[in-house]
Amino acid sequence: MSKPFDLGGRVAIVTGGNGGIGLGMAQGLARAGAALVIAGRNANKNAAAVKALQALGAKVAAIEADVTQQAACRALVEAALAQFGRVDILVNNAGINIRKQPQDYTPEEWKSVLDTNLTSAFLCSQAAYPAMLKAGGGKIINIGSMLSIFGAAFAGPYGASKGGMVQLSKSLACAWAKDNIQVNAVLPGWIDTELTRAARKEVTGLHERVLARTPAGRWGGPADFAGIAVFLASSASDFVTGAAIPVDGGYSSQA
Repeated sequence: MSKPFDLGGRVAIVTGGNGGIGLGMAQGLARAGAALVIAGRNANKNAAAVKALQALGAKVAAIEADVTQQAACRALVEAALAQFGRVDILVNNAGINIRKQPQDYTPEEWKSVLDTNLTSAFLCSQAAYPAMLKAGGGKIINIGSMLSIFGAAFAGPYGASKGGMVQLSKSLACAWAKDNIQVNAVLPGWIDTELTRAARKEVTGLHERVLARTPAGRWGGPADFAGIAVFLASSASDFVTGAAIPVDGGYSSQA
């Protein structure tokens, strides 16, 4: 393990990788030498992400994909194999939120959040498994949340999906350890993204409460996820699997 954080020759798929935490992770992986396949539904954001990653010297492809659909997940992996010949790393980052009181959700809204946030991670992991097996191992990084740990009155489906993400990670870690595939979850704290900017508009006092609770004294940014992405995608984490790691500025440590 002479260069434990070197990702040269490795290929990573990042769902929802065209912005926010996904793009922050993709930039970290790019700087470490990985080639990247970005999956997102917005063609303009995909193009901007490709440009940003190519500026770091990375080989990049962008795929428009609805990762709630099994066929699309399989097509995404096939596209990565066709472009780069292998798949070593999968970051399951695609996610949405709908903020309401529990009694006000429709079944369709519940299903939309669960399918986008949790089912997509399962389907993409299933799709990537044969390619990782062929490559002799792999790394899967699932994006949970502080709401994997805590509850919020306005985020029932989101919290359920992110709690499920931790348990899915543990199950996959146990099942695929024999195949040299490590599976871990990252639990972001309050991060300055499009999703949380909307939350600050919709939830009175959220900004002030987050700052008061976070020892680091600030909101996180997408760049704060570059390091954890490289660690969990590299040989440095070969004996780390089934973990759920907060990246939250100390939010979950302070009462």
